[in-house]
Amino acid sequence: MLWPTTSQTVMDGKLTLEKIGALAGVSRATVSRVINHHPNIREEVRQRVMQVIAETGYQPNQAARSLASNRTGLLGLVIPQVIQALFTDLYYPRLIQGISQACNESGQTLALFIFHTEEEEQQLTAQVMRQGFLDGLIIAGMHFGAPLNQLLLSEKPVMVIGEPLDFPQASFVDVDNRLGAVTAVSHLISLGHQRIATITGRLDMAAGQQRRQGYLDALTAHNRPSDEALIVAGDFEQDKAYQGTLELLPHQPDAIFVASDSMALSALRALADAGLQVPRDVAVVGYDDLASEGTAVPLINPPLTTIRQPIHRMGVQAVATLLDLIKNPQAPPRRVILPTELIIRQSCGAGP
Repeated sequence: MLWPTTSQTVMDGKLTLEKIGALAGVSRATVSRVINHHPNIREEVRQRVMQVIAETGYQPNQAARSLASNRTGLLGLVIPQVIQALFTDLYYPRLIQGISQACNESGQTLALFIFHTEEEEQQLTAQVMRQGFLDGLIIAGMHFGAPLNQLLLSEKPVMVIGEPLDFPQASFVDVDNRLGAVTAVSHLISLGHQRIATITGRLDMAAGQQRRQGYLDALTAHNRPSDEALIVAGDFEQDKAYQGTLELLPHQPDAIFVASDSMALSALRALADAGLQVPRDVAVVGYDDLASEGTAVPLINPPLTTIRQPIHRMGVQAVATLLDLIKNPQAPPRRVILPTELIIRQSCGAGP
């Protein structure tokens, strides 16, 4: 059988699946299965079709493919914080990196939704719920009462990073925040610290609530009384964490468990400004381990003892689980809990 040459086919007009099939000596249906990564294709046939596609520069009609599959290949990522949070909380760049990498590797396009005000957040929620151009959504950092919570009531597949406590039916990926906090505070207790304080995250978010409860659980487990004077709100904000550290000092803590590494950086700065040395005067333990997650962080002195959570992996897992929800819309909610790990460095007084 004589197949037409590539140049002849290109000159005949617009490339189509039929023309690609003619060049490769296969049917239009076979070309379609190759393009859509169908598993039941002989490798020799797949290679032949892909060679023709490469030689002709053929680009599948994405709009037509979307109509046929009822999918656009477009995922949305929503971060329900004001835009400044992307630059002040070092957690988010690493999370976005994991999500975008997973999207690239799975052939998905990622749309990032950011905003400046709650009014913008409300408008975005209405817009996303009306329009059908997204196959699914990832929401990172949900808090109680946010307008974006309504997205969990839409028909779109949604994956949340961080347990949404007011939506138990939602699919989410998270770490065991409570156990991580118990581990951190128990470690400080094992080192002999007596007056252990905490700087909490936002208490309208699961991570903030659960890490605060883990702090209290550890005190109870070791027969230590809790003291409200040793608990201050940081709300995952660096300025509040700095001020909260100064508020703690009159109550003479000998250790502080801080609910995020970003806030712990502020705590270390406040202690230094107050003329105190870490860990000689006050020990500090954080939560995230941003340094070993590969995020660009300022030089920390002394190196920070912290609870490591797999931030990059959480982003990858969120994409993988969302794609599975899109393929299997009738599946039950997915609840993925990843492990944490205590990383001992010098700021607690026990590191090398």
